[in-house]
Amino acid sequence: MYNVLAINKIAKIGTDRLDPAKYVLLDSCDTPDGILVRSASLHDMDFPASLMAVARAGAGVNNIPLDRCSKDGIVVFNTPGANANAVRELVLAGLLLASRKITPAIEWVKTLKGQGADVPKLVEKGKSAYAGPEIYGKKLGVIGLGAIGVLVANSARHLGMDVYGYDPYISVDAAWGLSSGVHHVMSLEEIYETCDYITIHVPLTPDTRGFLNTAAFAQMKNDVRILNFSRAELVDGDNMRAALADGKVAAYVVDFPTDDMLNVENIIAIPHLGASTPESEDNCAIMAVQEIADYFETGNITHSVNYPDVNVPRSTETRICVHHRNIPNMLSGISGAMSAAGINIETMTNRSKKDFAYTVLDIHGDVTDDQISGLMSIDGILRVRKIK
Repeated sequence: MYNVLAINKIAKIGTDRLDPAKYVLLDSCDTPDGILVRSASLHDMDFPASLMAVARAGAGVNNIPLDRCSKDGIVVFNTPGANANAVRELVLAGLLLASRKITPAIEWVKTLKGQGADVPKLVEKGKSAYAGPEIYGKKLGVIGLGAIGVLVANSARHLGMDVYGYDPYISVDAAWGLSSGVHHVMSLEEIYETCDYITIHVPLTPDTRGFLNTAAFAQMKNDVRILNFSRAELVDGDNMRAALADGKVAAYVVDFPTDDMLNVENIIAIPHLGASTPESEDNCAIMAVQEIADYFETGNITHSVNYPDVNVPRSTETRICVHHRNIPNMLSGISGAMSAAGINIETMTNRSKKDFAYTVLDIHGDVTDDQISGLMSIDGILRVRKIK
């Protein structure tokens, strides 16, 4: 039996897929084999030796200590694409909110309460203060062409926008899904210099933190409108407020409010509603549960952010899964230890991801605890697991 700890509320349509003959779903557990989580921070959590996997029901994993998990041989999964449509729809709403001053207009019209029969005349007199441009025919720059970015780009094309996409790391699947009408540009500068609207869909990394800053704004068109449905830290807050104050940026829509973004003119702060739909929560829960169950039962890894994806059909009754550092001579050390123990390897698959690697061996017969301990004694091996 595997103990699975659900730290946040995970949609029942997902957790119901855990076979009760194999899994116990708990909301409190000192020795979980797996963790299902949404937004709760795990950075201060002490991970027990039993923990083998963490599945994040969502795309971002900033709430999970990836380095620590990698060093402990803990696989971290996310659910790319499961909430993509929900975010896409809110980004499209953000385009209109940024253009038409809808939010301040609604707040203003509330102040007319009590004016009785004069309300229609006051509306007609005051509405000009909230006029804004149409998005049709305007140029939209999409920075990041992952699952969400591609959907946004394609939808904006259908709305009549002229779309420019930038992503030096675009995947083959994303490229196939991208409309041929989207201009694929090769530099951020081309986005900045060309586009009336810019929406960012990139992960937060040391390289992307604060990459929209004064230097970037200086290259943009005047009255540019910027949308951020990825992470607050991608935009330098001080620089953004300055760009809004001097009129360089006409509007900023952000789905990750911080204190310095609240009650600032022309900032539309949305309370992280990107994936807050029942459909998105269901999709994320289903995918997260499938990922963690497949890993426990077969050793296969799909959509991991810290270990390589490995999907290999079983060829023998016993499978050995080895997490190790991506350093020379690891495979010869593993196969040598198996040979010295008299174990015949039917198939051996190895994949690496940056500093870490994962090796799957299908073997004939069984392997003892002492033999697993022998593998663990090899320098660079982080975790060894047997699946029968």
